[in-house]
Amino acid sequence: MPEIYDLHCHSTASDGTLSPSAVIERANLQGVTALALTDHDTTAGLTEALRRATDINLKLIPGIELSTLWQNQCFHIIGIGINPNHPPLAEATFNLQQTRLARAEAIAEKLAKKRITGAFEAVKQLAGDGMITRSHFADFLVSQFHVDTHQEAFDRYLAKGKPAYVATPWADLNLAVSWITESGGIAILAHPLRYQLTTKWMKRLLTAFKDAGGQGIEVITGRTNKDEIQRVAALASTFDLAGSCGSDFHCPGQWVELGQLAPLPTHIQPVWDLLN
Repeated sequence: MPEIYDLHCHSTASDGTLSPSAVIERANLQGVTALALTDHDTTAGLTEALRRATDINLKLIPGIELSTLWQNQCFHIIGIGINPNHPPLAEATFNLQQTRLARAEAIAEKLAKKRITGAFEAVKQLAGDGMITRSHFADFLVSQFHVDTHQEAFDRYLAKGKPAYVATPWADLNLAVSWITESGGIAILAHPLRYQLTTKWMKRLLTAFKDAGGQGIEVITGRTNKDEIQRVAALASTFDLAGSCGSDFHCPGQWVELGQLAPLPTHIQPVWDLLN
């Protein structure tokens, strides 16, 4: 029976709604046999996830999704097969938590100028011990009836150019890739079409990513159609990148289900073949 991989998902350690244990249990129910938990800028959920995965005999691949900057634009790099205790990576995740906390305070201040108060206290409570993300602010804005949907929260307040947007000093892409690769992991460009780059800029990005030590690209995501899969598969071939697949699951009902993914094109090397 073939293994079913899902190499991109989130728990309450960042902006998911299920605990790490619950993510593991749900993945198992969906038939996933190998899962990477890739919370935003943190590895805090991995210990709990590994404990539960061991109990139910599901293969957990330790992962992370790092926010990075290249040419003044934010790109997300997934690391799988990482050692979360590798000192530079562990230090980076601690620093990123402080960065996210400072950003949250700044977003709340901007919302307060729009007469939307209490945001910082609310998102801290929503995040608990996890990383505070813009999704927590979107949850708050929906709960307080300032907007009707998550997307509207971003469109009206949180996206770049909107009143509560805060530019964030994420790590340089080269440095972030080095944290992953030097910890023994594989660096993968997440959801490449989401950045809406022209062909010329996509080629520049992938050249820089390869030069930094990147080895994979997310060919299959939770929301890709056949045409998009073909486009990214062509990029994988051109740049000799292994293909990854991940649902980007955050919560039941609102995201593509864990493991419910199109198959990786057969001519693309699977990124899991690179794992030790």
